[in-house]
Amino acid sequence: MIFSAFLSFFHQAQPGARPQGSILTAMFPFILVFVIFYFLLIRPQRVKQKKHQGMVEQLKSGDKIVTSGGIYGTVMGVQKDRIEVKIASNVKIDITKNSVAAILTPPKQEK
Repeated sequence: MIFSAFLSFFHQAQPGARPQGSILTAMFPFILVFVIFYFLLIRPQRVKQKKHQGMVEQLKSGDKIVTSGGIYGTVMGVQKDRIEVKIASNVKIDITKNSVAAILTPPKQEK
């Protein structure tokens, strides 16, 4: 479909021939590809990013987490843009909130 649109566009551009159609006809395949690209790649990535941001905002002391680097630990403190994670006895590290890949502590059921 896109290939035939390109062929018709170049066929119209021959010397001595009058151009037929409009620029919208030539741009339609590009617009179609962009719309498909948006719904298959960009929109799902934004949804995933919002979900991750919500998870990071819910972090609290005592949560068990895994980082994007594969380090397992327990959250000891939460600050504005970083958290303190205990990874072993007497070993605490500071990491950015965005490096948290998952919260392993199951959410508590409210009664």
